[in-house]
Amino acid sequence: MSRIVIVEDDDFLREEMEHTFKNLGYEVPSVTDFGPETAPAVLELSPDLVILDINLPGTNGYDLCRWLKSRTTIPVLILTGRDSLKDELHGLDLGADDFLTKPCPPDRLVARVRRLLSTYASMNTLIRAGEISFDMDICRLSYKDQWMILPETQARLLSVLMAAYPETVTYGQICEKVWG
Repeated sequence: MSRIVIVEDDDFLREEMEHTFKNLGYEVPSVTDFGPETAPAVLELSPDLVILDINLPGTNGYDLCRWLKSRTTIPVLILTGRDSLKDELHGLDLGADDFLTKPCPPDRLVARVRRLLSTYASMNTLIRAGEISFDMDICRLSYKDQWMILPETQARLLSVLMAAYPETVTYGQICEKVWG
């Protein structure tokens, strides 16, 4: 089942969301330490979707959204108490995939999460191997805070190797999958 990472400083709300999504069969790790290491901590959890608050102690949810969307294609749903149109537009401009205001009925949140997961499942182009992630759609290789765009042939080669990780791939398999 999909993994939903919750980045929320309100303990009661976070626990309520964890309970709701766990009962639906999702894996639901949460991030509860906020600061400069929050963004890498989110990626280490290998989320299929991130539910993100904006008002966080020690870090800014907008900065976290920008950081995540500049490195991955993971869907981000902002769930915040900020309810102005300006806040919503700013979040969407940073790459957030959806924006909901608190309080939000659990059914609405679940429906939006399911829609995003369904949409992104058909576009799943992110491969992870250890701390390395590779977005096949845009040929972007990421490791911690660094990333690079690979040429097409290198990207195909890397996707074959990473898809098989931790198993090995034979020379014949590589030739067939990369060059046909």
